[in-house]
Formats: sequence, structure tokens, C-alpha cells
Amino acid sequence: MTEGVGDVGGGIGRLGIRFLRGRWRVLVRLGGWSVLETGQTFLTGYAPARALDEGFLAGRPEVGLGWLGVAGLGVVVGAYGTARVYAAVAALVEPLRDRLVAKVVARGVREADGGALSGLTQQVEIARDTFAGLVMVSRSFLFTAVGALVGLFSLDPLLLLVVGPPLLAGVALFAATLRPLARRQEAFLVADEALADDFGAVCPGLRDITAAGAEERVAAGTGHRIDAGFRTARALARWSVLRVVSLAVGGRLPIVLLLAAAPWLLAHGVSTGALVGALAYVTQSLLPALHNLVHGLGTSGSRLLVVLRRLVREPTDSPDTAPLTQPGPEPTADSPALSLTSVTFAYGPTAAPVIDHLDLTLPAGTHLAVVGPSGIGKSTLTALVAGLLRPRSGTIRVCGMPVAKAAARRVVIPQEAYVFTGTLAENLGHLRPDPVPEPELLAAAEAVGLTPLLRALGGPAARVDPVALSAGERQLIALTRAYLSHAPLALLDEATCHLDPAAEERAERAFATRPGGTLVVVAHRISSARRADRVLVMDGRRTAYGTHGELVRGFAPYRDLVGGWTPVPSGRSEPALALRDADRVDAVAGPGLAGDGRHVVAHGPVGQVQAHGDLGDGGPLGGQG
Repeated sequence: MTEGVGDVGGGIGRLGIRFLRGRWRVLVRLGGWSVLETGQTFLTGYAPARALDEGFLAGRPEVGLGWLGVAGLGVVVGAYGTARVYAAVAALVEPLRDRLVAKVVARGVREADGGALSGLTQQVEIARDTFAGLVMVSRSFLFTAVGALVGLFSLDPLLLLVVGPPLLAGVALFAATLRPLARRQEAFLVADEALADDFGAVCPGLRDITAAGAEERVAAGTGHRIDAGFRTARALARWSVLRVVSLAVGGRLPIVLLLAAAPWLLAHGVSTGALVGALAYVTQSLLPALHNLVHGLGTSGSRLLVVLRRLVREPTDSPDTAPLTQPGPEPTADSPALSLTSVTFAYGPTAAPVIDHLDLTLPAGTHLAVVGPSGIGKSTLTALVAGLLRPRSGTIRVCGMPVAKAAARRVVIPQEAYVFTGTLAENLGHLRPDPVPEPELLAAAEAVGLTPLLRALGGPAARVDPVALSAGERQLIALTRAYLSHAPLALLDEATCHLDPAAEERAERAFATRPGGTLVVVAHRISSARRADRVLVMDGRRTAYGTHGELVRGFAPYRDLVGGWTPVPSGRSEPALALRDADRVDAVAGPGLAGDGRHVVAHGPVGQVQAHGDLGDGGPLGGQG
């Protein structure tokens, strides 16, 4: 833990200095507008002091009112400066957010980092908002303190001697707690994440835990993590008390000292107005600024350091790991595109394996179809090959490399395709390091079947609105993006389920004939299996691998699947799942669904029930785009 915090103070500090140095113009603008706040702070105590000494106490109320008017003008000017400060802070914060987003996305793609989603949706936004808040409170404290201290010295140097030492002592005490607070904050977050991971493993396997009689052992392990979380929270709370002490010393003690020393100060020539002005400086400027600094930097600052450490950490893989956007070496003749050796995976430490001691070797250039009943583990297998899940035991190698280091050698196209707002060319070239030449982009679109949509949108430079696209159109864009990538292994996890059979066949043939490419398709139609060179049938513990003809002759579960598939006049094909499934769940919507006319559709929202007549041919489920 100490080493981690050292990394925070070192690596992140250096990155921060480089980041700020590259934006020195923004810092100059930020400081320039903040000077107006310094002037406002200066007038907060100086103008009332002069209003008393030279105006009201001297019998000249017009002078006193004039000085108060000057103080009011200072408030207006300071407010104008503060408004301009926000624009400068935005120019400083947004580039940081963009850089963090790019880093998280790059690591998520490169390492198949499961925490990338949390990094994008939570941690980056925490870093952005916290950094903006820290810039505001730190800047405010600095310029407010300068204005107040200059004002105290202008009124009478003796006032600075009374207020300055406790203020400096409070700030020093607070600064001394920052590093320990960062350590405790990180320890608390680590303990909280460990507890969440434990619950994530235990809760899905409660039935198996009870069946195995492992309640006491599991409860003891979870209890240890709960106790660890309690200890870290208590340690964090103890150190947080010092923030209150530093605030009392730096902000409250000067008020007490000014009041207690008032007779002595007046006896040594300090005027009544100057004393009132000093109290105004402390109560209206220094105390609020110190309060914001302590609570902002003390809590948010520690959290920012921890979050930044997680966001900007270097890849855990070895230096030979190439990013996905870089071309990977072509598979050699003696290096299979994919190999699995005794791979076992289960969702939970005591759950039954979904994949149990699976062995598979896939030569480069092979077209493999994976078929089987719904929920049997086909998508789980894809996630393992993609590095999104880790096997309980066994090894997975892609193009001869361990799966954790082979991110550049594989590309995954999921069922729900991701399309972002931008030009069509930007979407299609997202997995390439440089812009894709237009002839290559158009050739890929023609091969996959995207050309009609490309023309309808207005060409590669057309803007894409993901909401305006249908599910099938989004899949075609994602398929073409994957086709243009340098990854030799393409994994289609039901990535054509929203396409009609002709479009599906065209896309699959494009990937199967891609130079140097290997294709693995999680099939939802038996027609996909008939096109493949090899077929992997998953049926629980009964798993078979071979050609379509071999499996029809020698593996009864596959023969049953093929027997349930019949072409229909419309040219559509039935799913690779018996329609009279015991759970009445159909893999995809298609014509001729048997039963009483009401079915739960696996590709629709969870639990959605649709009438038989609502499932239109050629369109998305339920008429949704």
C-alpha cells in the first residue's frame, strides 16, 4: 500500500506537472481573472476599516459611505472575475477528461480490462469533477489568503503577527495529513472492492454453497473482508479528525487571538477600524477559504489521487503486448489461430462448470461455427477467448500467444453492436491507428454488405446518429469495423442475429475469406454451421467437434438440432434450437413458432412476452429499431 501511494506522489505528480506545463496559457488566464478576487478580498477588510476610522468615527459619514461603496464595487468586480474563472477552469478540466477517457478505452481494448466500464462511467467523471473542484478551492484559498494577508499588513503589521502564525500552523497540520489520508482512502476503497467482489462470487452460488454445506467457511471468509472494511473505515475516520483540528487552529484560533489581544493591540496603536477589518478578513475570507480547502482537498483530493492512480496505471502485460490498433503478426503454419487446453470455467467458486475441460485446436484460416442450446455456454466460450473472462483452469492461446497478451490478434463483434456519434468513416476506422484510405473502406463495405447503407447515409463522411439506426444497421457497421481491423481472429457472438439470412451469409463469407483471417461464429441458425469448415457442438458435458457431415452422422444432439431446421419458402431459416424447448424460450424470433401463440423471446428485453403475430418477418423484434 505504501508503494502504491508512493506511485501516487511520484508518477501522477510528474504527469500532472507535464499536463499543466502544456497548458500554461490557461493557467495564466486563470491567474489573471483570480487577481480580481484578490482585490475583492483586500477590500473586504480594508474598506470597512477606513470607513470606521476616517468616516463614521471621525464624524464624516459621507466618507464612511464612500468606502463602503468601494467595498461593494469590489464585490461586483470579484464576481465578474469569478465568472471568467469558470471558463478557464473548463479549458483546464475538459482536456484532462478527454485524456483519461482515451487512456481507459485504450487499456480496455488492449487488455480486455473488465474495469473499463466502471472507469468510463464513474471513475473518469469522479476525476473530472473532483479536479475541477480542487482547482477552484485551491485557487480561491491562494488568492484569498494573499489578499487578506496583504490587507492585514496594510492595516497594521501587528495584526499580521496575531493572525499569521495560527493560520500557517493550521495549513501545515492539514498538509501533513494529506499523504496518510490518501493511504487510508485507498485502503478503504480496496477493502470495499474486495468485499464487492466477494459478494459477486458468493451470491450467484448460494444454492451450491448450501448444497455443499459450506455456509460456515464462506461466511468466515466474507466476515474477514467485512472486518477489514470496518478497520479501514475506522482508520480513515481517525485521520479525518485532524482535518477538524487543522481548521480550528488555522481558522477559529485567529478569531480568539484577535479578541483576546484587542486591548494590547489598541494600546499599541492599532485603530478600532483596523481591528474590525482584521476580524472581517478572518471571518469573511480566511475561514471560509480554509474550510473549503480542508474539506475539498482533504476528502476529494485523496479520492482524486486514488482514482487517478487506477486510471493512469500502466498495462500489467509485458512490453511485447501490442495495442489492438496496431497490426499483429500473421499466424504461422505451426501456430494455430486458437487453442484451448483443458479449459474449465464456472460462474462462482462452488458453481457447476459451464465449460468443463474443453480441448480445441483451430488452425489459421479456419471457419468455425459454435452451436448448441440456449444458455449452454457459447457466449461464455467467446468471452473466454476474448479475454473478458478468465478460466478456472486450463490455458487459452490466440495465434500462439497467451490470451491475456493477444488483444491485438482478436476482434469481438457482440450481439448488441456499438456505434458512436461521429462520421461513418470514424466508426469504421475506430480499430485502426490511422485513417483508413477510402478505397479500402469502400471495398470492405462492399464485402460485408454495408454499401447500401453507406450510400443511404451519404458516404463515409456522413454523420451517424446511433439512435436513428436499426439494430441490423448497427451490426453491419460493427462488422465492417471489425473486418477493417488488423486482428486475424474474428469472434462473431451472434453478431448477425438482426440480419436476414442473405445478409448474414454475405457477412460470414466476407470474414471467412478475409486474407489471413480466422472466423469463429456463435451461430443462431444451422445454415451458419453448414457454411463453416468445422462445427463445435456444445451440449453440456457432451461436446463434439468436426465437420457438418461428420457430426450429422456421428453425434445425436447435433443431428437433433439439424432435424429441427427446415428451410421455408421465404428463404428464412429456423434457429439452431428445438422450437418446443421445455422452457418455451426461443433463440431468435422466426416464422412458424409453435405453441399457444405467446413466447418469451431471448433477444428481446428480459421477460418480454410478445404475441405470435407481433413478430414480423425481416424486422427487429417487436418493431423496435
